[in-house]
Parts: sequence; structure tokens; C-alpha cells
Amino acid sequence: MDYQTIKVEKNTPAIGATISNVDLSAPLSNKQFDEIHDALLRHSVIFFHDQNLTPDQHKDFSRRFGPLQSHAYIPHLEGHEEIVVLENDEKRPPNINAWHTDVTFQKNTPMGCVLYAREMPQSGGDTMWASMYAAYEALSDKMQSFLSGLTALHSSGHIFGRGGGYSQSRGADQAAENMPEAVHPVLRSHPETGRIGLFVNSVFTVKINDMKTAESDALLQFLFEHMKTPEFQVRFRWARNSIAFWDNRCTQHYALADYWPERRLMHRVSIDGDAPFFKPEKSALN
Repeated sequence: MDYQTIKVEKNTPAIGATISNVDLSAPLSNKQFDEIHDALLRHSVIFFHDQNLTPDQHKDFSRRFGPLQSHAYIPHLEGHEEIVVLENDEKRPPNINAWHTDVTFQKNTPMGCVLYAREMPQSGGDTMWASMYAAYEALSDKMQSFLSGLTALHSSGHIFGRGGGYSQSRGADQAAENMPEAVHPVLRSHPETGRIGLFVNSVFTVKINDMKTAESDALLQFLFEHMKTPEFQVRFRWARNSIAFWDNRCTQHYALADYWPERRLMHRVSIDGDAPFFKPEKSALN
């Protein structure tokens, strides 16, 4: 596509693009919005540098793409319940550094997330994203057909519930038996592009439905390892005031914890989305 209001530099063949020639602190014109939206759909995650945003400007930009969510279990910025604070330092080590798609334990999962770097360590702290389109398309026709009829259970209690990985490090006191969970198709059709991607992840997907435990465990382990293929990935080196905006419907991400015990402070806004569905169809993007 020939962009007129922004510059788009593709990062890898499978995923990622760096966007320049735009100031996200100012209101977007309709043309700018359309072009940024198109770049997100084409590249699945887009990156911006040197963006000086107030919390309200962070929310205003994100809100152009849909209503904002709040997270029930992660602290938010005072006065801004839609902005999740991801803060790690010597006393708060990183705790969920694994490949995942955000908040898949909800019926309606986020459309996308806008992550803003406030403070960064001297080195390290990169984030990687993987294309679930590419992961799906690399599978054999037989495996694609087999997966097309499956659903999986996504749960949150083992992460955010009492005794879970996050609660142990942050002192959360949620009752695991009351934590939300949802069933989603193993393959997800993107509601805007029509492309198909894998939709299970190692943090929140706990089992494949209607399979024996050993079968489910083996299949999930295969898919989790397959998703890590380097050719599906892009790696982003953060700087202060950088932004990453990813399409949560067709990606997974992994935040590297190599900087600890140095300080890393990020603000994240999540945009409301729909319930995942599977319906094979051709891509809407040319």
C-alpha cells in the first residue's frame, strides 16, 4: 500500500513494521487513523519511537481503535484505571516471561494493546512477537484440518488466583475457584482480515476439550514449541518513549527478563475486542 501520511518500514517478512512521520500525542486525522489501522492489520505489530505522551494522550490514541478495557488483577496508574502499570525492579522481578496472548481467559479478548515505555534499563528488556498466521500456515494441510474442529479451555486461576505465579510475587489475594475462564476455538479467524491463526498459548490455555489428558498435553506441547519458530518472530529493542501496538487476535509476545534486577517501567492500554470464532474464508486484505 502507498501510505500518504505515515512512513512504514517492514521489519520481517512475517511480522512487524516501524511507523514514523506521525506524532501520536496529537489527535489523528481520519487519513492517519486509516493508514495506521491498515499497517496494524498488515503487519500485526507496529512500533513507534520518540513519542511523548501524557496518560490521557495514551488513552486518546488507543481509544480511536475501540473502547478501552481495565484489568482486574494488575495494578493501574492512579487516576487512570485503563492504564496497566508493568513495573519491575530489584524488589519486583518479572513473573510471566513466557509466550502468551493477553487475557484469553475472557469471553471477549482484547483487540489489541498499546504498550508505552516509560523507563528502560541500560540494556536488555526487549520484547518479541510471533505471528500466529505464520504459525498456522506452516502446518501441514492434515494438521490444519485436524485443528479446525477443536476448542480449548483458557483459565486464569493458576496465574492470578491465590497461590498463582502472579499472586505469589505481587501479593494478590484472589480465590482461584472464582477466577474467570473461557472456551475458544484452537484456530481463530481474524474478524477484519479473514486470515486464520493459531489461538492457544502456554500461559492461559490449559487443555484441549474432548481429548484425553495425555493427548491434550502432547498436542498443546507440540503447538507451543511450534509457535516459537524464529521465522515467525520479530524482536523489538525498546527505548524510552517507544510504543508497540500489537493485534492481540493474531500474535503472541514474550517479554525478556534479561535486565533484572534493573528497573523497567511500562504503561499498557488494552482495547476491547470480540469473542474468538473460526470460519474459514479468504483474506480481506490485498
